[in-house]
Amino acid sequence: MYFSRKITEDTYYVGASDRRLELFENVFPIPKGVSYNSYVITDEKTALLDLMDESVSKQGFENIAGALNGRKLDYVVINHMEPDHCSKLDELILRYPEVKIVGNVKTLKMIGQFYDIDAESRFVTVNEGDTLQLGKHTLTFVNAPMVHWPEVMVTYDTFTKALFSADAFGTFGALGGNIFNDEYDFEYEFLEEARRYYTNIVGKYGMQVQAVLKKASTLDIKYICPLHGPVWRTNIDYIIDKYNTWSLYEPEVDSVMIAYASMYGNTENAVNVLANVLAEKGVKNIKIYDVSKTDVSYVLSDAFKYKRLVFASPTYNGGLYPKMENLLLDLKAHSLKNRKVAVFDNGSWSASAKKHMLEILGTMKVEVVESSLALKSSLKQGDMEALNQLAEEILK
Repeated sequence: MYFSRKITEDTYYVGASDRRLELFENVFPIPKGVSYNSYVITDEKTALLDLMDESVSKQGFENIAGALNGRKLDYVVINHMEPDHCSKLDELILRYPEVKIVGNVKTLKMIGQFYDIDAESRFVTVNEGDTLQLGKHTLTFVNAPMVHWPEVMVTYDTFTKALFSADAFGTFGALGGNIFNDEYDFEYEFLEEARRYYTNIVGKYGMQVQAVLKKASTLDIKYICPLHGPVWRTNIDYIIDKYNTWSLYEPEVDSVMIAYASMYGNTENAVNVLANVLAEKGVKNIKIYDVSKTDVSYVLSDAFKYKRLVFASPTYNGGLYPKMENLLLDLKAHSLKNRKVAVFDNGSWSASAKKHMLEILGTMKVEVVESSLALKSSLKQGDMEALNQLAEEILK
């Protein structure tokens, strides 16, 4: 049985949600699931905008057929070739043999990499600013390279003023019948997952996101139709502002996030004492993570959110604790910048974790706080002056 919802009179949401998948891209935990969004326009000509992941393809094809209501499919527009949005292109062609594929030259090349099909004979190549007439609907194509693949483009419908935004403005989290942002308490239900999605999937490409936002600012947008998460039809400036903040690497909270590694609880104890000192100095909304317990995607997301960061780690095998090293390298890979950062380490002999942390941070555009705090196995009363001084430096 098919499911579809009208976005406008002849534009339909035909996506589906997966609540079984444990790891998005086999990397990121998605305890709330994820949606794969596709859209159908039924004008004089019909168009499908993007496909779906294989896991929801049965439901997806039923939804597409329901929206078409017996009509043939004239076009499929591929804004993004990643398999969670294009895994069933070959089956789509079998079901709708007359369909033409719309994309840019990089799209066509990637189709050849993923599929052994004759796409060229049915391919409609579009460039920046080109249009496709469906009837009263005119689709305009805008290139969005490296947001977050090189072939990505977005499609703007000049009739409904809907922006089909590919992976931009997406979020983790399945949809439950409600597909619009104003059908949810977005800040409660989705904001943290939207930030975690952006920072981990797209976060490295802030410059490229800024370029797309600049292009989008010239458009009159009434709907944003992303490939994951709710469709935006109200408060559109809110989500655009969030993307602007995230892509400029600007913090949202002037508080402190502490991420630590601790094998036997001694480094953890020092972190808790530091947090108490910061709280006594008036700091609110302090966030603490154990990097051995919390998936790195959550810590990275809050590193984008918080203005001041502290990393604490024991020395391990003469180097940096593996989980802490993984976090710092991930922050570096995602180009995090514009943060105030402090570190301290713990070593029973030959402490070197701090040195390794500073080496990684030294390659990033962050302000590193000077700290004399260096634990020898556990926090002692004699360490409190250095710990208090570290708290002061963090808050300057």
